[in-house]
Amino acid sequence: MAPKGKVGTKGKKQILEENQGSLKFYSRIILGANTIYAVVNLLLFYNSSTFWTWFFLMFAVAIYIGGYKSMSAMAQPAFAEDGALLDGGIDLNMEQGMAEHLKDVILLTAIVQVLSTLSSYFWYFWLLAPARALHLLWVSFLGPWFSAETQAAPEENEKNEKKQRRQERRQMKKF
Repeated sequence: MAPKGKVGTKGKKQILEENQGSLKFYSRIILGANTIYAVVNLLLFYNSSTFWTWFFLMFAVAIYIGGYKSMSAMAQPAFAEDGALLDGGIDLNMEQGMAEHLKDVILLTAIVQVLSTLSSYFWYFWLLAPARALHLLWVSFLGPWFSAETQAAPEENEKNEKKQRRQERRQMKKF
């Protein structure tokens, strides 16, 4: 059953604590995925490591750095000179926010990176990220823009209405 009444808002301190917890969680995911990938591909199977093994590791690290740095910049708190919390930063756990998409990219990269220890073909799953971005672009921007009806000028609307009324009168005279 849905709660009744006004939806509660988070305070600055609660947002700050949740953001710190989220950043800690995602840093652990990043470190864990990289550790598993490095141990399996670069220690156990070092002899079969190729250029692509290193390339995909660097690709994943670049994605992690970009996503994590963006999230930490969004969650940057602001303090007053006396040390009081002025702003807890943007809520990273907010639904439908940019941080949600960044977290999805980090999770997708971690899952693909760990699965790629079984087969390099799992890196193709990373193509889901640009596919999702294109889908969001279409649903949010391009689709409504292409399907929107053009608004005619008010003068043209009046002319069309007058023409339609004239045609209706003429048809009424015929019958």
